[in-house]
Amino acid sequence: MCTAITYQTGDFYFGRNLDLEYAYDEIVTITPRNYPFRFRNGYKLPNHYALIGMATVAQHYPLYYEATNEKGLCLAGLHFPKNARYYAKLQDKDNIAPFELIPWVLGQCESVKEAKELLSKLNLWNEPFSAEYPLSPLHWLLADRQEAVTIETTSDGMKLYANPVGVLTNNPPFDYHMYNLANYMNLTPLPPENRFSSQLELTPFSLGMGAIGLPGDLSSPSRFIKAAFTKLNSVCNNTESASISQFFHILGSVAQQRGLTNVRDKEYEFTLYSSCCNTDKGIYYYTTYENSQISAVDMHRVDLDGTKLLTYPLITGQQIRIQN
Repeated sequence: MCTAITYQTGDFYFGRNLDLEYAYDEIVTITPRNYPFRFRNGYKLPNHYALIGMATVAQHYPLYYEATNEKGLCLAGLHFPKNARYYAKLQDKDNIAPFELIPWVLGQCESVKEAKELLSKLNLWNEPFSAEYPLSPLHWLLADRQEAVTIETTSDGMKLYANPVGVLTNNPPFDYHMYNLANYMNLTPLPPENRFSSQLELTPFSLGMGAIGLPGDLSSPSRFIKAAFTKLNSVCNNTESASISQFFHILGSVAQQRGLTNVRDKEYEFTLYSSCCNTDKGIYYYTTYENSQISAVDMHRVDLDGTKLLTYPLITGQQIRIQN
């Protein structure tokens, strides 16, 4: 399972927690403008916008989990089991495999508005990358600094939902998560008022009591509520240091610790990494489960007119600064 969010201070930020019980050799990956994307339907993109994000690189191809292009458009895929549905080829559509969606959209579009037009012609084709990498059931968060949308393709076909919260988790479908927000409209960062009874004098005895009822479990509906409440009530100045720190604190509020989500015997889902991309500057920040120090890769410090993928292995060991 996973959680993805958007966040805006002076710049626009996009990132996610990747929650799994095992790693897929993920690696920070820059795809330069002239890396030749070849799609399974025969389409080619020899030239496109440059991308940066987290990917598994297989057969010299970047299988992106999430990415941002040089124009600030972002797209992340999140687990959507038993709901995601992909289709056979259609003659009147652009047939794109799910693993190709991120390069297909981010390679060609500058904005969500442009991406919506591209998606209106799209059929998510049930074509796996390989036997080693079969189809993953996903839905996606697509965003720029103007708007965010959720992309879902189910038995009802493809739907694009306006996402004013700028948050996405996993099951159920996105319209449920938005409806479920109404169950928590009483939450507030302020001290609560006594609405229990005018006949009783009740006063708060602790800070934070206005948020009593905020979910704390790790289910996807609860993570959606908690991430949304934390993000929408977040206070932060416009500096880069404050912005990325606050972003990681928001993701940290819904991070999964090893041992709390038992997938199967002695296998536990946990937050493998958390990412935060400054989409205006093209800087991709990340932490890993055992390395809470923030590491960064700047896409504009490399040759973006190149033809080969640039990869940066994750720094996974804990980095501790000794002060004495």
